[in-house]
Amino acid sequence: MDKNLEYTIGVYDSKQLVATGSFFKNTLRCLAVSSDYKGQGVTNMLVSELMSEQYYRGYTDIFLYTKCDTAKFFQNAGFNEIARIEDAVVLMENNPNGIQQYVKSLSKKRVDADKVASIVVNANPFTLGHQYLIEKVASENDVVHLFVVSEDASIIPFSVRYDLVKKGTKHLKNVIIHKAGNYIISSATFPSYFIKDGRSVVDTHARLDLEIFKRYIVPALGINRRYVGEEPYCKVTRKYNEIMKSTLEKAGVECIIVPRLELKGEAISASKVRNYIKEGKMAEVKKLVPNSTYEYFKSKAAAELVEKIKNNIGRH
Repeated sequence: MDKNLEYTIGVYDSKQLVATGSFFKNTLRCLAVSSDYKGQGVTNMLVSELMSEQYYRGYTDIFLYTKCDTAKFFQNAGFNEIARIEDAVVLMENNPNGIQQYVKSLSKKRVDADKVASIVVNANPFTLGHQYLIEKVASENDVVHLFVVSEDASIIPFSVRYDLVKKGTKHLKNVIIHKAGNYIISSATFPSYFIKDGRSVVDTHARLDLEIFKRYIVPALGINRRYVGEEPYCKVTRKYNEIMKSTLEKAGVECIIVPRLELKGEAISASKVRNYIKEGKMAEVKKLVPNSTYEYFKSKAAAELVEKIKNNIGRH
């Protein structure tokens, strides 16, 4: 069962469960229909009921992960394929023009140049490590497209993360900041219920995310380089970086892994900053973040969030 579920329904024939489905935020998942009931409109009924609830909650752009051999059933229910990884997963959406509209919006910020770089950050929160990486990329390239992961899978909400990234990079005139939107996928919310083992989950998430990146985002912005920070702590991120390097370089995008900025021999990380906030050690936080991040967490506006971090027991 997927660990990220907010709402689940069942379809019954008399007292027999014949289909079930769930969603998490704006993604449908864990959809299953008994083989005896396929071709009888049950899939459409299931999807329609789930989407009605999502619309009620304010979601209009709906996404769906499914196996390759069941994608055709969801096409009949009004979903459109964005990308697939053969023998693993298909990502679909209800908006027939969704990905095209996203590409069109990106293209408006395209700047043609010799060296066009990209970075994707979660910035949970924005640290001196993030700032160092972005400054380095800005110094080595003509244009930098900086994507901030939009999904609120992190304890620090997107609005705060995005604002701190903007403040911490405002001195870099060749950096263009983007909201990543729905098409850069967080590993924290990628569904794993139909993939057999943890290693395959990491691999499939990376391959799908990078397929979307190279097929849609790279040509929209003319990107020919992608930078990432070296990952000394998280095995999942380190594996993603390895897959990214091999995948993007085959597509003609140079992938550059930058060693992390260190303080006293240890890499600066957002998780350390969150731990120091949790422990109330703001003097230690100040050593690891730009002044704009530090001032925010000292302000009254951050009081509720700081309390939330102090009470959090999860990794993110």
